[in-house]
Amino acid sequence: MTHRCLLPMVLLLCFSTTALSRSYSLLRFQQRRSLAVCQKLLWQLPSTSQHCLEARMDFQMPEEMKQEQQFRKEDAILVMYEMLQHIFGILTRDFSSTGWSETIIEDLLEELYGQINRLEPIQKEIMQKQNFTMGDTTVLHLRKYYFNLVQYLKSKEYNRCAWTVVRVQILRNFSFLMRLTDYLRD
Repeated sequence: MTHRCLLPMVLLLCFSTTALSRSYSLLRFQQRRSLAVCQKLLWQLPSTSQHCLEARMDFQMPEEMKQEQQFRKEDAILVMYEMLQHIFGILTRDFSSTGWSETIIEDLLEELYGQINRLEPIQKEIMQKQNFTMGDTTVLHLRKYYFNLVQYLKSKEYNRCAWTVVRVQILRNFSFLMRLTDYLRD
């Protein structure tokens, strides 16, 4: 009896993993839509005056984000997943000094969470293969970049100007994320 139930479950799991990893076009569509929603929500957050932009610094944005690079779809998934996790983590920090709407931030976090959940099964599948690729190097650069963003917020005690500078950085991140979705093709 156990074998009868086990075989269909194993086949279902194998099929769902294969189907999931092969539906990059659907994933691209979902990610682009969700990224556009995130950008729109970020633009709805009030920003402070231009003088805050004088407080910006070099966060050592990875070169891969500044220049056009060629990514395999697997690399793009790894990089997108890493970026979205860090952006989510940053936006869960103390933003009370900004005057930002909690509802907008919650909606933004919900969109980010949905994107992370869509990418996670494929990311895990890629990580199990343990192919060291360009995505791995980019991920290391991203970790340093996001560490610098968090340190900046902490050093400025999460003040309004610091959040304005970080918001601009996150908007740039979403532009790069949009470009990365182009690599998600079947």
